[in-house]
Amino acid sequence: MSKHKVIYDTDPGVDDAMALVFQALHPDIELLGLTSVFGNATIETTTRNARFLAGRFAAGVPVAQGAAAPLKRGAPEPLAWIHGDNGLGNIALDTTDDAPLDARPAHRFIIDTVRAHPGDVTLLAVGPLTNLALALADDPRIAALVKQVVIMGGAFGTDGVLGNVTPAAEANILADPDAADIVLGAAWPVAIVGLDVTQPTIMSHEYLASLRERGGAAGQFVWEVSRHYEAFHEQSAQLAGIYVHDSSAVAYMLAPHLYTTRSGPVRVLTDGIAVGQTIQKPASMPVPAPAWDSRPDCKACIGVDVPGMLALYERTICGTLST
Repeated sequence: MSKHKVIYDTDPGVDDAMALVFQALHPDIELLGLTSVFGNATIETTTRNARFLAGRFAAGVPVAQGAAAPLKRGAPEPLAWIHGDNGLGNIALDTTDDAPLDARPAHRFIIDTVRAHPGDVTLLAVGPLTNLALALADDPRIAALVKQVVIMGGAFGTDGVLGNVTPAAEANILADPDAADIVLGAAWPVAIVGLDVTQPTIMSHEYLASLRERGGAAGQFVWEVSRHYEAFHEQSAQLAGIYVHDSSAVAYMLAPHLYTTRSGPVRVLTDGIAVGQTIQKPASMPVPAPAWDSRPDCKACIGVDVPGMLALYERTICGTLST
């Protein structure tokens, strides 16, 4: 029996694709479905990419199309200079075996699947959190039925790591801060895997080349899909490799011992110059803070065993988990 039943809420996205391959190949993960959301590209593009990825790496896993725009704002522009014009690093896409599209909108797919597996489903969300907020609005009681929510998003200032879109905000949270504040305040267990641990985790050019050489078709795909993405990192951050964002959320779910976390309620700023900022009141802070104190604790990742995370990904892609 699989250890983790997962709904992967995603806006593919190069790093989303790399995280999907990670999940599809890991024996302790059972993918129950992919739900698409706007973010790295338009909803049409992210849905097509989710169907392509499911068809290629997770045959039989359904895909449901989600939100095209934030709850209260206009949709952001696609990030073609980061993820390519097609969202997947401009690789050629053979859509012959695309996964079929589920008839339900993503938030209903989430509700129905959680209710079909009460207490067992992990929501792994690596894009804007709009679908999760819509699911809560439609059926608030699902919060008590979800095993956990693991989010790639946000930043808490550990070692000076702040935003990556503005000085205050990370991209996924900024894309729909209203949804993020709702999701982080709901009564379900939440772990936040943010820039504090994803930016220190770097897949070097040599590491990616090793996956290409030793990882078979999956390793070749990871190499090809990351070429445009690596070029962006070299230009923007003078980095000979890539930050490991979405796959870090997968790694946290599989191996939480690789991460140091801090507990406490989290708020997301929804207006002003710091819109999208994630602010945690640590559980150890005694002073009253009414805007935080009525909300449940979240776990925010503030430290990571980088070699351990990279080894887990490498063993999964290369099929050497048992060695």
